[in-house]
Amino acid sequence: MTTTFAIIIGAILVLLICSAFFSGSETALTAASRARMFQLDKNGDKRASTVNQLLDARERLIGALLLGNNLVNILASSLATSLFLSLFGDAGVAYATLVMTFVVLIFSEILPKTAAITDPDRFALAIAPVVRPLVVLFAPIVMTIEKFVRLLLSLMGWKVDPEQKVLSAHEELRGAIDMHARDGNVIRDDQYRLGGVLDLRDLWVSDVMVHRTAIQVLSADDPPVKLVDEVLASAYTRLPLWRDKPENIVGVLHAKDLLRAIHANGGSLENLKIDDIATKPWFVPDTTSLEDQLDAFLKRKIHMALVVDEYGEVMGMLTLEDILEEIVGEISDEHDIDVQGLRVQSDGSVQVEGAVPIRDINRAMHWSLPDEEATTVAGLVINAARMIPDAGQVFTFYGFRFSVLRRVRNRLTLLHIAPVSDESAAPPVVQKVKAA
Repeated sequence: MTTTFAIIIGAILVLLICSAFFSGSETALTAASRARMFQLDKNGDKRASTVNQLLDARERLIGALLLGNNLVNILASSLATSLFLSLFGDAGVAYATLVMTFVVLIFSEILPKTAAITDPDRFALAIAPVVRPLVVLFAPIVMTIEKFVRLLLSLMGWKVDPEQKVLSAHEELRGAIDMHARDGNVIRDDQYRLGGVLDLRDLWVSDVMVHRTAIQVLSADDPPVKLVDEVLASAYTRLPLWRDKPENIVGVLHAKDLLRAIHANGGSLENLKIDDIATKPWFVPDTTSLEDQLDAFLKRKIHMALVVDEYGEVMGMLTLEDILEEIVGEISDEHDIDVQGLRVQSDGSVQVEGAVPIRDINRAMHWSLPDEEATTVAGLVINAARMIPDAGQVFTFYGFRFSVLRRVRNRLTLLHIAPVSDESAAPPVVQKVKAA
């Protein structure tokens, strides 16, 4: 009888160790860094390759580990119940339940999971060669269970697509960045830069272009002396050329090309033909994503493009620098004219020009004004108010109070924005302020 008890106790201990193995393996493999495993696999680590293969079939992996864990836990509980019944009679069921609950919870769940989560990558590499044969062994049972579960879910009205992913890779990256920024592991500037890279595919060239009303252009019919003076006075090296009307762009004049032409002409501006110096303009549709446009800039080795709408009308201008600024923030050099259009007040509010992009305000003030329906702050107010406000009108929406300080014709040129605690106020006018 003593030998039988010893065998049963030994079997229970072995099953508890197996349970701890399954629990720790599940935690380690699901928490392991896919990026690090991929890099180790790329460097020739066979264990990392095994981990990647297991994670590629994540549902089958989890199913096999859960199946194994439940089998050993149930078997261990059954043996413990049999042992306690023989020792304490009918009361042994209660004793077995209490003891096994405590033992399984501590030694087969919390302890191995805690150990695995402290260093999941190393744990995953260590147990992957053992887990893989178990997954293959349990595969037929797991596949049958998967089909049965999907059938039950479909009968309940749930549509389950085996290929469906809840989050795309970009969304997973964004979630990881935001999570680490919240925890303080990523500083805010890095969060914006990393997020800016991910935003390129969701933004159009029309979102970040310089509007045609703000483009500095040159008349191709002006004499060379005047053109040279305008180029020297400009803060830009590439300037569009127009003929007949400003919207009719016929070329792009590069300051360096102009300098070369003057040098080749002996320093004289006589007989200087601007049309021969200017390069052909590059027109891109406003529906082009920033990601595609960045690729196009790099491929064509051109730094500037003119944005046109569906009718071929010039809407604005986009440069490579404009796209890079969406990633790294404002880029300034010694020739830039510092006109931010944003003035921060002592109370935390801002006075802002209507043409300032919403994304620039969000970055500067750490706000979260929506930029899905409008690009500039003036566009945001007009879109939310469903009207073109007059100077002096005030609106409250998105948790901010927008005061229109100046309007020129149909353009809102100056606004005051202040955060408010009450977000329930609707767009109608709530008060009048003195116009600027």
